[in-house]
Amino acid sequence: RGPTGPHHTVAASIPGRSRAPSMLRMGSSAGRSALRIAPLLRAPLATVSATPVDGGHELGLDRLGIRSTRAALHHNLSYDDIFAHELANREGEVVANGTFAVDTGKFTGRSPRDKWIVRKEGTASAENIWWGSVNQPMTEEVFDELYDKAVSHYNNSADKIYVFDGYCGANPSSRKKVRFVTEIAWQHHFVRNMFIRPSTEEELDGFEPDFTIINAARVTNDEWQRHGLHSDVFVAFNVERNVAVIGGTWYGGEMKKGIFSMMNYWLPLEGTMAMHCSANKGKDGDTALFFGLSGTGKTTLSADPHRWLIGDDEHGWDDDGIFNFEGGCYAKTINLSEENEPDIYHAIRRDALLENVWIHEQTGVVDYYNSSKTQNGRVSYPLYHIDNHEPTGMGGHPANCVFLTCDAFGVLPPVAKLTPEQAMYHFLSGYTAKVAGTERGVTEPEATFSACFGAAFLTLHPTKYADLLQHKLEKHDTHVYLVNTGWTGGPYGVGSRMSIKNTRHCIDAILDGSIKHSEFAEDPIFHFAVPKTLEGVPSEVLQPREAWADKDAYDATARKLAGMFRENFQKYVQPGFTDYSQYGPRAA
Repeated sequence: RGPTGPHHTVAASIPGRSRAPSMLRMGSSAGRSALRIAPLLRAPLATVSATPVDGGHELGLDRLGIRSTRAALHHNLSYDDIFAHELANREGEVVANGTFAVDTGKFTGRSPRDKWIVRKEGTASAENIWWGSVNQPMTEEVFDELYDKAVSHYNNSADKIYVFDGYCGANPSSRKKVRFVTEIAWQHHFVRNMFIRPSTEEELDGFEPDFTIINAARVTNDEWQRHGLHSDVFVAFNVERNVAVIGGTWYGGEMKKGIFSMMNYWLPLEGTMAMHCSANKGKDGDTALFFGLSGTGKTTLSADPHRWLIGDDEHGWDDDGIFNFEGGCYAKTINLSEENEPDIYHAIRRDALLENVWIHEQTGVVDYYNSSKTQNGRVSYPLYHIDNHEPTGMGGHPANCVFLTCDAFGVLPPVAKLTPEQAMYHFLSGYTAKVAGTERGVTEPEATFSACFGAAFLTLHPTKYADLLQHKLEKHDTHVYLVNTGWTGGPYGVGSRMSIKNTRHCIDAILDGSIKHSEFAEDPIFHFAVPKTLEGVPSEVLQPREAWADKDAYDATARKLAGMFRENFQKYVQPGFTDYSQYGPRAA
């Protein structure tokens, strides 16, 4: 196993069990789980020391208002200690291969309508933040009430407090110190997986976080209507005070994406690009970026056995090059197999953390093809679980940049070359498509436009990121391609999903430079350059119209999608901003 880094148990008295949604299932599964758990306990729990929080002075929690005299405090636990706590707290179960698995209850994904940011006039954040449906304003008075609810819970009800101190950002010159306060061991496990772990005990001495998230998942807000909120769940940020508080949702991704939103605020204001993308680099040091929304293949395609993985989701681009924000990966598990995604499949082992997956009642084997719980089953694991990871978390300036889309309309080609101006158009568009849920009886694809391939996490106006990216691309002569991992031969329900094999051939041609030797044809509607031939990819797949049996239907669908692009982009045609609309699809 890879290094676990320093850990410090201030206190541990861990009898009893959690009331969490992830409580170990009882009945026959409890006995089966116990049989699997027994040989995995490496040390008796009695070996862990016991000391109270002592009024919150330890680690400076009293400055947050956490002054419990009853709770046991646990600071940067090792993986072995976390595992012991998860078992003792009965927070989930151990699957057949020794990986711990949890159920996050009704929230199996983020709750974006419950994310709020304090808006206080006269402050820098009030001026800088892109206010609207993504960054909803909240008064400081409401935030303070929610904060007090969370802190009161920790002071009066929590038996255990877990604190993780670490970093966001692999580049020491721009990294941020982050702290997470939780009362649930598996949430401590999650942030230990996802953020950069201190490598020495000395780094924890006098640790002063740049930002703190207090996760009070057990606390709900029964006054949400008086507060003008959308529900009793809250994910609330106070940028000026460098603190956020979470209540009512157990989903671990809220902590991960909360810090990502803050990096998206801090770094661009310092001149560093913040990106929702994965990154890897070749044996010669050539770096590539993969932008894309969930389900487009961002994690899968960056986990390449022939290249070093820098990271799978969040990165910065500064004067030194690319750097990962994180110390781990958070991969979707739906339809995961050893054959299709061997790197991710083999990363799921002890110290990884499974969320919301289907587990066979008798054997404890996970069935990744069973999505009855959710299609958003996940696994978090430390980056070193990928054998060919880049240990520094950094790379040079990228030679290639790939925009991934999953086009369920079956219109876009598997790969297209973009000019710098077209790159900005598609970056601001952030297009993908999804198939509507069958419970609504809808089978027609739904277009999704998410600025910068991550609008949900942007705290500044999208054009701020576009301007930074354009500067970086031009300065470092980075080539940009659009890659469609969606449908070919027709829309969803008629055509078929683009094969991973064909997508890999497209990516390989980009990365080894062979695509530059192809002859290109301009798409008559979208006007990007499409290769006529590419080794390993059938020509009728490269030219999507040729893959459709009904050519008139293709033309009509292509015009429909082009109209959606144009309609979405109108919001970026504003005085004072560069107008890139002429570089997208034009009306027939």
